[in-house]
Amino acid sequence: MNHPSLNLTWDTYTAAWKATTTAEQQGLFTQSLDPHCVYNDPNTAAHGWQELAAYMDAFHQQVPGGHFQTKTFSTHHQQSMATWNMLDGAGRVIGEGTSYGKYDAQGKLVAMTGFFATA
Repeated sequence: MNHPSLNLTWDTYTAAWKATTTAEQQGLFTQSLDPHCVYNDPNTAAHGWQELAAYMDAFHQQVPGGHFQTKTFSTHHQQSMATWNMLDGAGRVIGEGTSYGKYDAQGKLVAMTGFFATA
């Protein structure tokens, strides 16, 4: 069963990947992420907002305007699984993957793990 507030949290978190200013990004973090969240993918492990923001900034250096579009989203027991497309600044699909999320009692993400093919 999908939980609407967790879906909103996920959408808010993924919007942070597209944020164009630090203030916008931090506002989205405040709404969706525990300050001590842990992010993992095949390329990095980031602990907390500062390391995650630095990783997002590095992503934008490599893929200007890059962002993510959720294709499917399922939840149960304060966890989620999402499939997504990675898009470039022109909106072209340049990758795809799956992410697992874990949420605290307030519905904020405490852990996000991405799975995708690496070059």
